[in-house]
Amino acid sequence: MSAAKKTVSVRILDKDYQVACSAEEEAMLTLSARHLDSTMRNIRSSGKVIGSDRIAVMAALNVTNELLHGGGAGRATVDPEQQERIDKLGQSIDSVLHRCRQLEL
Repeated sequence: MSAAKKTVSVRILDKDYQVACSAEEEAMLTLSARHLDSTMRNIRSSGKVIGSDRIAVMAALNVTNELLHGGGAGRATVDPEQQERIDKLGQSIDSVLHRCRQLEL
């Protein structure tokens, strides 16, 4: 039986996003959003990357690198469940970036 989905508002780099998740995932989603926001703010404040799309991509690369190197001894270990979550997050990021581009036009 699947858990009921709810909409959670997260704020990343001064923009609000509505994300559907189960009640069990809400705390982890909030924590993930805070981590992503912090990573994106650090990238933006460095002044080396300009544009929210580029900042988002760099942040995604940094967070993925952290995840992959967190497996110990510098080796990438991702189990199938983690890979599925990573893929879904990537799709969500792509979707949000696409919507932001449409709004900017």
